[in-house]
Amino acid sequence: MWHFISEQISDNVGHDFICDDIREVKQGDTHKAYKISDGRHRYFIKLNDSGQLANFSAEAEGLSHLKACEVMRVPTVICHGVVEDHSFLVLEHITMQDGDKDDWFTFGQQLALLHKNQTQEMYGWQDDNYIGQTPQPNQWHKKWARFFAEQRIGYMLQLLAERGESLPDIDRCVEATERLLHGHQPVASLLHGDLWSGNTGFHQHQAVLFDPAMYYGDREADIAMTELFGKFPQAFYDGYNDQWALDEHYSYRKPVYQLYHILNHAVMFGGQYLTSAKATLNTLDA
Repeated sequence: MWHFISEQISDNVGHDFICDDIREVKQGDTHKAYKISDGRHRYFIKLNDSGQLANFSAEAEGLSHLKACEVMRVPTVICHGVVEDHSFLVLEHITMQDGDKDDWFTFGQQLALLHKNQTQEMYGWQDDNYIGQTPQPNQWHKKWARFFAEQRIGYMLQLLAERGESLPDIDRCVEATERLLHGHQPVASLLHGDLWSGNTGFHQHQAVLFDPAMYYGDREADIAMTELFGKFPQAFYDGYNDQWALDEHYSYRKPVYQLYHILNHAVMFGGQYLTSAKATLNTLDA
């Protein structure tokens, strides 16, 4: 397997690469990850079963698109494919460090610029992709409230219902979400889509983004995610607002944007996430 991956790397970088140092690194709960080296060059490898190739293909597309925006550091995609019974994704290896206050402030500014400058007329994405291991539908839509209610909240609820989970009525929850967002027609900004601390880092004081779940939507959805699983440092929000201040009603919409990610974690892991999701849904459906 490693010989084949080395050959694929060689073909894509234009020089011979034969890995002689393979080290597994901790990288989430959904796949295995490795750092490989030939003594001169290093690469970051994700491995999963062969059925996960579509997930890696979507990630590669998102990373390449995000990198082309030239706003923040994004690892270069080297190659992806299938070998034996494994799918793989090879990325540039970037050594991460913690950021200081100034780094986080600049990161906030850069994200605001991404949201402000990378826009288009409709909500969605050119293809369906994934949020973690969960499929994420992205059919283009002109109305944000309908897009988010149906393709985010409604879709996750349907996945949970198909697993036999007892939930509030899906149609009522979708309608309640649409009512909550009714009249809110924000700029369709390019979103990272899964923006939490585990998908960010810093290299030489420069912010790095990875593991996107990209689509065009309300920029507040990205900000809400940064506040869900361990809020980013305040300097980040200061930097963001320095470039493009959040709307005064953001806090009203934040819970429903966070609900999407809680539902996704309920789909992937169940347990306390399902309990939390049900509590929020009951409030939404009240």
